[in-house]
Amino acid sequence: MGHEGRLDLDEIRALIQLATEADITELDVDAPHVKVRIKKTHRNSADRIAVDLGPPVAGADPDIRLVPIAAPMVGTFYRSSKPDAPPFVSEGDEIHAGQTVCILEAMKLFNEIPSDVDGRIVRILVENGAPVEYGQPLFLLDPAP
Repeated sequence: MGHEGRLDLDEIRALIQLATEADITELDVDAPHVKVRIKKTHRNSADRIAVDLGPPVAGADPDIRLVPIAAPMVGTFYRSSKPDAPPFVSEGDEIHAGQTVCILEAMKLFNEIPSDVDGRIVRILVENGAPVEYGQPLFLLDPAP
């Protein structure tokens, strides 16, 4: 697929055309990379067409209120205190407020970044050694109730 896993407009037009020509009142395409829903009224026209090209939701339970731990400064993100040390936290870890979750290095200063809340690490959003911007989310937490 030369279009990077997304439906292109020609494909969407073809689907609409198909729905219009065939006697289809409703057509749902739910591929990993796209959702297309075509609903027709009795007139021979696609009446309500919703095309959602957004990335699929990563299966998170909508009831879970995830909170980000954001970078308090610009720097380089490190998951452990030194290259051969285990990471401070991994996905799935329970953590408590004040616990160090990563290090941000700026101008040879290594700043330990603590979590503000108790909770569980759901996702680590940054690669080890990657530069981060001020305010960029580093982790997603499921906060403890």
